[in-house]
Amino acid sequence: MLKSISRAVSIATRLSNKTATASATRTVEPLVRSVLCVPNSAPIRPFTRSLWMMCNNGAASGSRTRLFTSKGFLPSTSCGCGGLHTEGDKAFGEFLNDEIKEEKKIQKNKALPKMSGGWDLELTGTEAKLVKSLSGEKVTITFNVNNSVPPNMEEEPEQGQKPAENEPEIVSSPNFVVEVTKQSASQSLVFDCHFPEDEVSHGEGEEESDIFAIREVSFQPTGETDWKETSYTLNTDSLDWALYDHLMDFLADRGVDNTFADELIELSTALEHQEYIKFLEDLNGFVKCN
Repeated sequence: MLKSISRAVSIATRLSNKTATASATRTVEPLVRSVLCVPNSAPIRPFTRSLWMMCNNGAASGSRTRLFTSKGFLPSTSCGCGGLHTEGDKAFGEFLNDEIKEEKKIQKNKALPKMSGGWDLELTGTEAKLVKSLSGEKVTITFNVNNSVPPNMEEEPEQGQKPAENEPEIVSSPNFVVEVTKQSASQSLVFDCHFPEDEVSHGEGEEESDIFAIREVSFQPTGETDWKETSYTLNTDSLDWALYDHLMDFLADRGVDNTFADELIELSTALEHQEYIKFLEDLNGFVKCN
């Protein structure tokens, strides 16, 4: 009963904080939206992405100190690769070398963490699928780490505080889609889930609340990758709390609960960091024509 009341309060909170969103096309593959949430149990790493933060106060400072200017670094040479090489490219490459070393130094997971509960992981670039079969059902979780890290909201450091101490921590909290398929059914029940900011954290001594939420529910043809706009989609923002409670229990019975959500964030954070380092390495090779 307390859990139901807690979920009812959570729904009321989402209704009051709802922001209008529109999507021209949606797919069963998740359209990953940035969500500002940082579960307490998720692995974290320092915010060191200076590649996009090349000034003291970030974009909010009003003026950005440029590291490289065309006046300082004029074209110099070209090599057998046919690409242009400038002094600016050389400085850029040296910067990327340092950035890659720093990111590898703080990388918490050299290998991706394992998910408990019997989930099989399938990776295609930045997209991940978790698949599990049980009692004639197939449950597929799909998420993408692109745009899964909340934007950095920089604040001026307090007096006497070093800038590094004020840097936020990076956690990937992707939207994810749950697809439940029954052997005898021609349609799959599809849940569009996310990590709302106001429902993420739950402290010790308090009754545990759901750290993820269902945004939409729909039936979609089994095996189809495109979300059919002609299929009725249930938006949970105006849903009766008792029905929402049963939908959450339906997912929990199939292993999609708070424990799963915490592990998904841990996996997504490690995968996102891994892909970020790979991007820096590819960028470094491109600049140097390697």
